[in-house]
Amino acid sequence: MIFFVGELRKTNKKGKTLSKDIEESVERINARNTLPKVRQGEQLEKHRTNVREIILWTNATPIRCRGGIGYACCFCTNQFPDPADLKTHTIQDHNDETKSIFMKGRDMYGYLVKLDITALQCKLCGTKMDTLERTMDHLKDTHDKNISTDIPNHILPFKFDSENLRCFMCHNVFNKFKALQEHMHAHYRNYICKVCDAGFVNRHLLLCHNEGHKTGTFACDQCSQVFDTIRKRKLHERKVHNGLNMPHKCGYCNERFKENCHKNEHLAKVHGVVGPLIKCQACDRSFASQQTWLLHMKKYHLMERQHKCTRCEKEFFSKRELTDHMVKHTGTREYRCDLCFKSYGRLKTLKEHIRRLHPEDRDFKCLHCGQSFDKSFALKCHISAKHGDIV
Repeated sequence: MIFFVGELRKTNKKGKTLSKDIEESVERINARNTLPKVRQGEQLEKHRTNVREIILWTNATPIRCRGGIGYACCFCTNQFPDPADLKTHTIQDHNDETKSIFMKGRDMYGYLVKLDITALQCKLCGTKMDTLERTMDHLKDTHDKNISTDIPNHILPFKFDSENLRCFMCHNVFNKFKALQEHMHAHYRNYICKVCDAGFVNRHLLLCHNEGHKTGTFACDQCSQVFDTIRKRKLHERKVHNGLNMPHKCGYCNERFKENCHKNEHLAKVHGVVGPLIKCQACDRSFASQQTWLLHMKKYHLMERQHKCTRCEKEFFSKRELTDHMVKHTGTREYRCDLCFKSYGRLKTLKEHIRRLHPEDRDFKCLHCGQSFDKSFALKCHISAKHGDIV
């Protein structure tokens, strides 16, 4: 992964020179970030005018957010799993009059526009362009449109032109639109954190980020634990107390989940909705999350082995693997079957024993067909998929 510090770099993640258009775009972004300050009211009106001119005279389309079902339209309540369908909908179903009042009433503090610039093209002359900055110069210089280039951009551009969700400027790959959106701030560093040098496209996001650096005494409202930063308290609340509010909601049936990974499993099994996969560049495997892909890379391709056995020369990737290996040296059998009292040295072996020899005694049994499961979540998914017409 590439992390940007200071001015934007002109190489991609493989160290190769970026295309000429992308390189020019990087230079223009850096130049606009050093322009003299414009009065806030005047600056806000320039931002509003810029984005209206862009969506009126090009095929660029705004994205409100990535919701429970898909990418949400800025002009109505429709959502689309495929961003290409949102682009078609916006162009065909919303007229120029609707687009001409886009972002009206928004203040400068949190001003931010997410723009799909896939296959970007000028409506007036058909010219194809690769970057937002080149498009703005084209509209201003060629067609004399009211485009201001003396302000830093508050527009985050996205391209959906490959099967992977990736940044078109540096080619980093992401499996969630939210992660890609957060990454794009590295390219539009209008406001800089003085503590860690992180960049943000607007002032609101910088101030929210700064809260995480404040130190003090921050008590959890739901238990007695106390933390020295707000960020640590929020992480604790999300990990420990999420069961009380279940923040991850399915956009199709409104069922809620404690962890986002459980929601994704539910979407795939119950609704048949599978998110974009991350493909490993070193082998043919694909992964549903960036975390599992990173673990795979470290274990199988970088060959990280930080856990060493003290009794032999073997090394292992995880502490669990080392613990399982130590059974060979110690002979310890800590995992006992509560049904037949047979003991095993590894939890995995005990689970396999229960699955094969005691299937009728698994904790969660389906009342419709009698099939049993180890976890309640697996039972819920089974009922929804197999007996949805009965329930």
